[in-house]
Amino acid sequence: MSAPDTHRAIEAVYRIESPRLIAGLARIVRDVGLAEELAQDALVAALETWPGTGVPDKPGAWLMATAKNRALDHFRRGKLLGRKHEELAGEMELDQEIASADREAALIEAMDDDIGDDLLRLVFVACHPVLSTEARAALTLRLLCGLATDEIARAFLVPEPTIAQRIVRAKRTLAETRVPFEVPRKDELAARLASVLEVVYLVFNEGYSATAGEDWMRPALCEEALRLGRILAGLVPNEPEVHGIVALMEIQASRSGARVGPSGEPILLLDQDRGRWDHLLVRRGLAALARAEELGGRLGPYALQAAIAACHARSRIAQETDWTRIAALYDALAQIAPSPVVELNRAVAVSMAFGPAEGLALVDALASEPALKHYHLLPAVRGDLLVKLGRFDEARAEFERAAALTRNAREKKLLLDRAGALDHTLRVVK
Repeated sequence: MSAPDTHRAIEAVYRIESPRLIAGLARIVRDVGLAEELAQDALVAALETWPGTGVPDKPGAWLMATAKNRALDHFRRGKLLGRKHEELAGEMELDQEIASADREAALIEAMDDDIGDDLLRLVFVACHPVLSTEARAALTLRLLCGLATDEIARAFLVPEPTIAQRIVRAKRTLAETRVPFEVPRKDELAARLASVLEVVYLVFNEGYSATAGEDWMRPALCEEALRLGRILAGLVPNEPEVHGIVALMEIQASRSGARVGPSGEPILLLDQDRGRWDHLLVRRGLAALARAEELGGRLGPYALQAAIAACHARSRIAQETDWTRIAALYDALAQIAPSPVVELNRAVAVSMAFGPAEGLALVDALASEPALKHYHLLPAVRGDLLVKLGRFDEARAEFERAAALTRNAREKKLLLDRAGALDHTLRVVK
């Protein structure tokens, strides 16, 4: 294998192995920042060694062994430096310090318990509520998905130094607040799990409907969020909301191939060729939803949204969609997770089930909501309902307002095209 091929293989191995590597090291050193540094040291060693020796049969084990040796060096160096700074005397005390480091080395070798526990701990640390949502998202993509800083910056269309600062500050905050490297106790699990799921879905949504830039979708982010969700489902298999979010992402991701046209233009749900949906992902999503339902209790917000997505997935054509059930599911969602965005989506479902006039009344009731003041989908939905009611002049103004609010170039063009088509319709009518 040539050196470039070996380097590519090393990068691929590291992307796959780094979450487990960092998780195992963080358990040992109790510091996420130091764990990442040790993992990076192991990567550097691989880049120096493997081009000559070849990629080992168990590259993950090689990286972990190398990183553990670096951890041992760190412990010993810290012990000896601490002794020097304190100006302690006596060979016996020095021997005791080294013996202590050796005991820690034995502990490192012994601490090879279930790797799943380590990953789960790392998930809860990276998504800890002590961090801002943006910092949690960046740190999660870095530690659990193995994305480089520049990749995260490109994904969120944020300058690379901004992402780098978020990650550095996040690791510093975790260290300064001494966030424990542990799975929360049962009485804390639900609240902390909600923080984790929020981050996972934030990453997915940014990939599914990009807030800014030239592309309407960023499939790589959807894939990373799905990978995180599937990992979580394996780590906490008895939590229904974890299966709910996996179901939601699987079903939504199944539409990816049909959501974008040949030139990258958006294709809305009701206009999509459902034959292009990924039916393997649909089946996986429906199975995850069934698992969430089997676990009992009232469905949570993600499982309810998955049930809504399932209504679309089960309909061979758009005209067969059970909008009455979707409206009822949005009623249930509004009860347990009320928000202006949920109400806007409920208005769409009501309009499809009971007519555009009823939907428009609900949309107009949201006009004064501060949270929706700059939300482009409010005028976009209102414009669509006005079109159905034949109020073309008002609809055109709403599409133009929506286009002015969005920061996504593809969506802006779609909205302006709709406004332009209405302009043509009005000229013909006149």
